[in-house]
This record gives sequence, C-alpha cells and structure tokens, in this order.
Amino acid sequence: MTQICMVRHGQTDWNLFGRLQGQTDIPLNETGERQAQECREFLKDHEWDVVVTTSLMRARKTAEIINEGLDLNIVEMDQFKERCFGEGEGMLREDRDRQYPDFIFPKMESYEDLVARVQNGLNEIHKQFRDQRVLVVAHGAVINTILREFHNDALGEERVKLWNGCLTDLHLVHNTWVVRSYNQVGHLSEHA
Repeated sequence: MTQICMVRHGQTDWNLFGRLQGQTDIPLNETGERQAQECREFLKDHEWDVVVTTSLMRARKTAEIINEGLDLNIVEMDQFKERCFGEGEGMLREDRDRQYPDFIFPKMESYEDLVARVQNGLNEIHKQFRDQRVLVVAHGAVINTILREFHNDALGEERVKLWNGCLTDLHLVHNTWVVRSYNQVGHLSEHA
C-alpha cells in the first residue's frame, strides 16, 4: 500500500501577515525554519523511503531541513506546487475579501485544473514509489484539494485552516486515495 504524509511547508512572512502567496516564491521565516526542525524531529522516528517537494523555496527548504534527520533522496514534483492565484497573489486578506469576496481572482488557476494536476502527482507517486512511504512537502491549497477530493467525511466547499508544518496522512486503499488524518500539529511547539 502506497502511503503519503503531506507536510505543509513552514511559515513565511507572507503567511504571518496574511498575504496570499500562491506561486510567488517566498522564503521561510525564522518560525518556519523552527517548524521544519520540529517536523524533522517528529518524522525521523518513522520509516520513510523518499522525500518529495516542490520547487518553491519555502517547500524546498522545509524538505531539506526535514531530510537532515532522514538522509533520503529528495525528488522535485511541481504537481504539488501551490495553486496560482493570479492577481490575488500578494494581496492582504482584508483587501482580497473586499475586492474579491468570492475568492476568484483574474488569471487564477481553475479548481478543475488544480485537481487534475494534484491527481496527476498522486498517480506519479504511486507509479514511481509503489508500496512505499513517501513524505511530500506541499502547500495549503494543494492539501485542501486533497481533503476535499479524498476525505471520506465530506468537507463540502469548506476550506480547512491548515497550520504551517501540519501533517496529513493519505493512503492508497483498493486503488482509491483515502485521507486517514489531517492537520496534525501535536509535534509543533506552538500547538503543544
């Protein structure tokens, strides 16, 4: 059975101040690096076969810090890159709520395209790493898409507030992806 643990990247200044990042390439801040270190300390006590990350520096740096405790191959797969929010990227929460209350921005990647991209990534993981345990460092909209599409308890249209550094477990059972748990934060000091 292929098993995936999705790790949301550590915090950036844009996360901290409520700016929508999307595919804008923002580095981790000091808190984000600490969150990645706390993920490393928790995850190093489990068996993993490979670490997958996106090319965005906040995910890549989180993966590199986690991998200091694992010493595994790091594979880059941009199927798990954050959703492109077009002209919404860089906007503060209050500004985008006022200008785009429906959360639809000009030049934004469609939800259907995002789902297809993420599904393609999951299929690629299963193809390349069949029956292995895979750590995937990804982004909030990607993990929310997985929750919406594959969680047995219908979450509907709601987005889950995912914490930076949270863990989401996803397993392939009878050729269907199943979310076993999500938004796990017990390993993070700010949630202890």
